[in-house]
Amino acid sequence: MAGKAFKKFLPLFDRVLVERCAAETVTKGGIMLPEKSQGKVLQATVVAVGSGSKGKSGEIQPVSVKVGEKILLPEYGGTKVVLEDKEYYLFRDGDILGKYVD
Repeated sequence: MAGKAFKKFLPLFDRVLVERCAAETVTKGGIMLPEKSQGKVLQATVVAVGSGSKGKSGEIQPVSVKVGEKILLPEYGGTKVVLEDKEYYLFRDGDILGKYVD
């Protein structure tokens, strides 16, 4: 659905597979930051989405984000998934805090 690595993995129901953005390693002034002082990255890019969750009457409610969108994640949570030596995280659609609009 989203790329070669994801032909073998597709999230189910209301799950969203994301790739976290890289942490800032250099400040605007040019000072390099050690790993301990780098904050947790809360921004991510959606890589694959599930079909959606079932509502009370049985209809499927689609996931609120699409592949390629940039989203805001909670500081904690998600399930770490390693595909082809890259780290991805699996979140429920309801756990996503928001999405960035161009």
